[in-house]
Amino acid sequence: MVKAVFFDFYKTLCVWGQPLKPSLQKIAERYGFEIDGERYTIARQNLYADASGSDPAEHTLFGTMQKIIESYYDFIKELGAKEHIEQITWELLQSEHSLFAASAATLYDDALPTLQHLRDSGFKLAIVSNWDTPLDPLTERLGIADYFDIIVASHDARVLSAKPDSHIFNYTLAALEISAGEAVHIGDTYEADIIGAKNAGIRPILIDRDSTQTGRWHETIQSLSELPELLSESTKKW
Repeated sequence: MVKAVFFDFYKTLCVWGQPLKPSLQKIAERYGFEIDGERYTIARQNLYADASGSDPAEHTLFGTMQKIIESYYDFIKELGAKEHIEQITWELLQSEHSLFAASAATLYDDALPTLQHLRDSGFKLAIVSNWDTPLDPLTERLGIADYFDIIVASHDARVLSAKPDSHIFNYTLAALEISAGEAVHIGDTYEADIIGAKNAGIRPILIDRDSTQTGRWHETIQSLSELPELLSESTKKW
């Protein structure tokens, strides 16, 4: 019997309102440098490879923040900026990165109604997210913190485990005092969310809002509004 529902955070419950490129273009115009399309594509790939996915066991919170700042600095250099690189980096971080632009986070329209329905139905709720900082302040700002029995972020010093590592799931299960068979986990990333939950013995559900992962996992939804009906069905083999 399902007693608890775990949610990934980014691109499951919320998204950032403005993509990177429009913010960058405004800053580039302000500082008078051109953005070459080919260089941008390569630099952007390097940026997201460097700025996320760090091993939480190897970095302190401040060390992680420093790594993110340095990755954005390197990104601006790769684009060809020659002057005021630190200042440009700071402006881009303030407009684009979650550490500095928390106000740009937007809940999906289906998030609040689904959380309310599940809470009213008696489910325990949790966030299980690969996130560079503790998530409680951001979820409070978004008005969803009170829906959750626990909010678990990978780089929280009490956790220090990133999906697909099983420890982050086991930590959440222990906090809620439930077994793996009594939980489901919903997330948008196959490797982290589906494989991670499956390896922890938790039933995974893939959310594919943009229909880009068709056929990848047999329990897939496009909206959180599909969850209540899915959870009312008997647990399927996965």
